[in-house]
Amino acid sequence: MAAELVGLGGIEAGGLERKEFPDGERYLRLRTSVSGRRVVLLGGTVDDSQTLMLFDLACAVAKYGARRLTMVIPYFGYSTMERAEKIGEVVTAKARARLFSSVPMAHHGNEVLLLDLHTAGLAQYFEGPVTPVHLSARPLILEESLRLAKGRSFVMACTDAGRAKWVESLANDLGTDAAFVMKRRLDGERTEITGISANVEDRGVVIYDDMIRTGGSLLDAAAAYRSAGATWVSAIATHGLFPDRAASRLLDSGLFEEIVCTDSHPRAREVATERLRLKSVAPILHDALIRGYYRELDP
Repeated sequence: MAAELVGLGGIEAGGLERKEFPDGERYLRLRTSVSGRRVVLLGGTVDDSQTLMLFDLACAVAKYGARRLTMVIPYFGYSTMERAEKIGEVVTAKARARLFSSVPMAHHGNEVLLLDLHTAGLAQYFEGPVTPVHLSARPLILEESLRLAKGRSFVMACTDAGRAKWVESLANDLGTDAAFVMKRRLDGERTEITGISANVEDRGVVIYDDMIRTGGSLLDAAAAYRSAGATWVSAIATHGLFPDRAASRLLDSGLFEEIVCTDSHPRAREVATERLRLKSVAPILHDALIRGYYRELDP
């Protein structure tokens, strides 16, 4: 992704030296001077090691005199742990936001770019003078929805009522109907689908979700739409995590014509196939960095 951002112009690739000591500790060194410069630091929170590397590098960039620091986090991990529902639960999403909020300030401030957060309010977990900016892959989602439809009649759908408003807005832009499945929780692990909010008989269905993890909810929703008479089902997600055999489980189900996700999570690149297509978010990030919000703020 870094190479794509550089290739789109206006951003220079910086040098980084890293190695691991025998005891597992990590050595990092910035090979490009950052003094007096605006620095874009691209990193992920896909696991604790990557999160700490991003934090360590951000601290170093500020220490060595960057004029402005922009942390780009295409996938913000632990976003499903955005609140405590049981006594003693750790709100990890807020803890991670606090971690990045504690990075020392560059001379003209720090920003963090985030993409399609699981809950929009997560951006407000960042504290102090750091500026969070919540970007959307909406243009890509609309474009891919039309491509998947191939001129056929379709409904824009989601896996449950939690995404209904967002999917409804997508449907309005596409000039089509919105649908969601209604669920009843059976126990801590199982849910039962009790109905569908729209008529999908003899129409196609494009399901959108911000994140595919194991794919269980997506499989249940696709099966429900098929049972209700949908002639075809495809799915789009911004973040494709696909642990273990999740991707093959979805593709082997026979429920989906095609699945599309972005490259915001590195795992998506590993499992991409002809039927699990990958779309780059580099143009969205590049636009924000070069032509959007930041050009107005940059002193």
